[in-house]
Amino acid sequence: MVWTRRRWLVMMLVQTKFYLLFSFLFGYSTTLQMDSAERDGAPFAPRMLRRLLGLFVLGALHAVLLYPGDILTTYAVLGLVLFAARTVDPARMWRAALRVYGAVAALYLLLGAAVALVDTGGGDEGLMASTAELAAAYRGGPADVVRANMDAWTDILAGLLMMGGMVVAAFLAGFVAGRRRLLTGTGTPDRVARLRRICGWGLAVGLPGGVLMAAGTVGPLGARWEIPMFIVGMLTAPALSGAYACGLLLWFTTPRGARLAARLAPAGRMALTNYLVQSLVMALVFTGYGAALYGRVGAAAVLGGALLFYGCQLLVSARLMERHRLGPVERLLRAVTLWGRSTHRA
Repeated sequence: MVWTRRRWLVMMLVQTKFYLLFSFLFGYSTTLQMDSAERDGAPFAPRMLRRLLGLFVLGALHAVLLYPGDILTTYAVLGLVLFAARTVDPARMWRAALRVYGAVAALYLLLGAAVALVDTGGGDEGLMASTAELAAAYRGGPADVVRANMDAWTDILAGLLMMGGMVVAAFLAGFVAGRRRLLTGTGTPDRVARLRRICGWGLAVGLPGGVLMAAGTVGPLGARWEIPMFIVGMLTAPALSGAYACGLLLWFTTPRGARLAARLAPAGRMALTNYLVQSLVMALVFTGYGAALYGRVGAAAVLGGALLFYGCQLLVSARLMERHRLGPVERLLRAVTLWGRSTHRA
């Protein structure tokens, strides 16, 4: 019962919400890359293409060796859309983001309506069998782990097709926010009022959608409603993601929030390194690369271990950022991005 409640809250408040925030920030960071190229007097296009290629290679290695649910390859491929649209006026790009979201929403709703008309009962035996097979693979040797990761690519590609439109819309929205400097000066009265409005509307729209998503995927609604309610949650997820972002920005303007932001900032400056290290450590703990604990530990132990490990990452990140501007993987990606130019900075 406790685990069911936890799953319910995760589906309501977390699932499909945070990848949109990261996608938004990817679009926003592209404008920072453009500004950096302009300051250096260098052409932006070669830099960005090399950066996307570097992300794709890192992501492919990550997906094969460590974690098939990689996001870097998705960003690298869909980032080409943002690259092609980089010269579009921000107002037009915002309208394009809304159109992409509208088209995706229409397709999702049609899919949800079609699924709701079909009885999807059963299928638990097949799911249990595939879960057992996956557990056996991840508890096997390194070759079994790599094979299991590669076997998951079909599902990952299906997920990319399913989520790609939302990612592109978030890319475009983040790019517009970067061009309009919407994340700067968040402590001014007009920006505070805007953030509060977005937060309020986001909660009003996103929370009911999250409730329906959890009710359909965890219960009490039946299997017939699992996919339709998941789709409802996906379509309202941007509202809740926006509320989270604006709520955090508002909190970070307070003294207590500013102190928390200062503690989190070093880990954020080397987020790519931390992301890959998390996958490496989890692979060593849960797969045949190391302890092979996949499916053998409870949710409480996993959550406690994750929090402890993230606390260690915060400490290590703070120490590294006292001495360096970039994390190890960030330094590597920067070298690829600035290929042929001096990148030697502490």
